[in-house]
Amino acid sequence: MKPPVKILIAEDDELFRLGLRMRLQQETDLEVVAEAEDGETAVDQTKCQRLDLVLLDVGLPGIGGIEACRQIKQQQPTLPVLILTSRSEKNLISRLIAAGAQGYCLKGIAAESLVLALRSVAAGASWWDSTATAEIQAAFQDAASLPTTASSLSIANPLTPREQEILALVAAGKSNQEIAEVLYITAGTVRVHVHAILHKLDVRDRTQAAIVALQQHLIH
Repeated sequence: MKPPVKILIAEDDELFRLGLRMRLQQETDLEVVAEAEDGETAVDQTKCQRLDLVLLDVGLPGIGGIEACRQIKQQQPTLPVLILTSRSEKNLISRLIAAGAQGYCLKGIAAESLVLALRSVAAGASWWDSTATAEIQAAFQDAASLPTTASSLSIANPLTPREQEILALVAAGKSNQEIAEVLYITAGTVRVHVHAILHKLDVRDRTQAAIVALQQHLIH
């Protein structure tokens, strides 16, 4: 039997944090081992606790959740961070991606969905709710409308031109069949390309591939 996922909850609302801890304690594969009320404490806890995941509120006192996320990922790049917040400003998603967050959930999410998000992020996948997914897709669509210049190209882009085309369509929310119809290739060929993209970018799912491409400017 696998050991439970060890979680740090960083949340300044004491009652909300208590409710989270009590709900997560009902899951045998999840264990809350540390808590933090502000950004600095969250960063410090990741240094002295053996953690598998950080559940982080954006609106923390002190340095704030985004800066805390950035510092945590700087010190421990492989430690997943899932954002849980009531905020949904348009530029927040891109700032969270830049800070290294693996996922984003709005407060008010069903408890079962939050548990699934925690398990997914702990397993190495990403989890972005519909608001975040729409934001990511909009960013790609905006980028696609800009002219490509030599300075905007990624020098270390591992993707072929065809893979870049397919990833751009994946980021726009297209299914394999829809991509096949746009590019006049078979759905099977699209699946092969998507598999290659996931392998090259060392990610587990399509959304995570799109996020990495956005961070590293791999498609234009």
